[in-house]
Amino acid sequence: MIGRLLGTVADKQAPDLLIDINGVGYEVQLPLTSFYELPDVGQTATVYTHFVVREDAQLLYGFISKQERALFRLLIKANGVGPKLALTILSGLTAEQFVQCVEHDDITTLVKLPGVGKKTAERLLIEMRDRIKELNMTPSSERAIGGMTTRPLIQANGMDDAISALVSLGYTPQQAQKAVKSVYSEGDDSEVVIRNALKSML
Repeated sequence: MIGRLLGTVADKQAPDLLIDINGVGYEVQLPLTSFYELPDVGQTATVYTHFVVREDAQLLYGFISKQERALFRLLIKANGVGPKLALTILSGLTAEQFVQCVEHDDITTLVKLPGVGKKTAERLLIEMRDRIKELNMTPSSERAIGGMTTRPLIQANGMDDAISALVSLGYTPQQAQKAVKSVYSEGDDSEVVIRNALKSML
């Protein structure tokens, strides 16, 4: 089991991270809430990981805090929720926001996430009600990256990068384009665009 990676950010394109550790590059997928907090390419980062082995692939999912990883692991135990959907849920909602949804039976917010229909949302609220008690929802005391400020995801084309990131999370190209165009302003980097687009759809 690979539980943590400490290395140099070699490349990043939401939601994918390539982290170099002694010359070996590990490909890791992160929820956007964690991806936002990665440092620039060339800087050192630590991510807590969950390793998934399938017949056709070996996948690493990464998180900025142990708390976010713990919630991911609880989500994939829920009936009908796989790693991809769990990643999408944690990209649209922070761990704290998801817990609030469960505590307040907020099905309306959950069904706005791609891949989460009414039945899935209802099942999540029921199954996660007891499980979230396992989480210690204290302020981010286990942040894996310290001494850094939030930086732009990609500087090149904020609109195209944002659309690509949203599509990779399960939104249709039409949904992604509509949301991005509704919030995009000239010069915005992709982090700002993605954040605002996600907010506009919730």
